[in-house]
Amino acid sequence: MILEHNRTAWDRQVEVGNKWTVPVDEQQVMEARKGKFSIYLTPCRPVPQSWFPVLKNSRVLCLASGGGQQGPLLAAAGAAVTVYDNSPNQLQQDQRVAERENLDIDIVQGDMRDLSVFGSESFDLIVHPVSNAFVPEVRKVWTEAYRVLREEGILLAGFTNPVAYIFDENEYDKGLLVVKNKIPHSDCESLSEEAISLRLDNGIPLEFGHTLEDQIGGQIDAGFAIKGFYEDTYGEQDLLSEYIACFIATRAIKRA
Repeated sequence: MILEHNRTAWDRQVEVGNKWTVPVDEQQVMEARKGKFSIYLTPCRPVPQSWFPVLKNSRVLCLASGGGQQGPLLAAAGAAVTVYDNSPNQLQQDQRVAERENLDIDIVQGDMRDLSVFGSESFDLIVHPVSNAFVPEVRKVWTEAYRVLREEGILLAGFTNPVAYIFDENEYDKGLLVVKNKIPHSDCESLSEEAISLRLDNGIPLEFGHTLEDQIGGQIDAGFAIKGFYEDTYGEQDLLSEYIACFIATRAIKRA
């Protein structure tokens, strides 16, 4: 149910023009062909250029990363890119940019927790922007990412600090920070069936607030070594961002 709900929700987010579904333009692709590009794992801070390997001929998996944003820029920079996402409409955005810009991008639909369509050690780099908040089992994402990366391969991941999920959503919309929820958090457990149906009707995904032990410790337990870290906010207009950075990005290396 969750997979199907969130697939439909993100398809609708494309239809309404959510900022994470709007593809890059011709100028951005042109600059990426020259090696000048910025991609985002979190809302506001671009990934440091020092976090990337040499992209020319690198095999890159954009994991749960449809929308025509990261994949086309990495392909324009010379990488062999596969975009893997649950939402057909999100993938269609990547396909449109690929056709418009004559980019060779493989498009694959699927669940981020199941990468069985890919062989072990298939990729040099995985780019995984904030998206594992939309699945209940995040550790499966890390173990599968580890399997499909080659030795010394790099995982660039963005995810939500679970503190963002402790507040009452209705009060938050009124500008009030009222603690209500426990972590780990699940919309499926905290919302009524009526509220879940309403989210589906309005194209709003179901979310899960994972512990930092599962987000960071889960990467380490899967075999990764964390080699880079930064925090980010929602932006200036967000209530909670006035007090704390709600997003985290990590650079992890696959060790044998």
